[in-house]
Amino acid sequence: MSQERPAAFDFAGAKTTLVGPELRAGDRAPDFEATDQGLKTVSLADTAGKVRIFAAVPSLDTGVCDTEGRRFNLEIGKLGDSVACYIISMDLPFAQKRWCGAADANNVKTLSDHRSGSFGQAYGALQKENRFLSRAVFVVDSGDRVTYAEYLPAAGQQPNYEAVIEAAKAAR
Repeated sequence: MSQERPAAFDFAGAKTTLVGPELRAGDRAPDFEATDQGLKTVSLADTAGKVRIFAAVPSLDTGVCDTEGRRFNLEIGKLGDSVACYIISMDLPFAQKRWCGAADANNVKTLSDHRSGSFGQAYGALQKENRFLSRAVFVVDSGDRVTYAEYLPAAGQQPNYEAVIEAAKAAR
């Protein structure tokens, strides 16, 4: 049975339980399976070879998540090819593809966790009550070590972009 962290995330005024471990810098990055826009299964190994930013969001159809995705798209574009950013949500791959087009998001990749919640459970970001992801950001180095982990306490909050980008630069 997965670890549960009751009342760990505020979603629209309701305290929700997060399923999975609370990762910290130094932890080995857990494997996961998510779906890309072409409906292909993607695992941690499929993202290897670069520093990776994994940004879990509840839904790209919300203003806060849209803002976060656009900001990471802008910031990643400045870092070059040594860093990849994946925006992960429960949104269907088709909706993620539409969002990328509408946001002109060419520097980030989207992954859908809708099939099994594998990413959310492995990274401790799955909301038990409503099966959305919470808002969390992880930097994983090319050796699959977590070098930065940030769990936001509420859906309406933005991550510390500067700290995430600095962690990604340091992990290169």
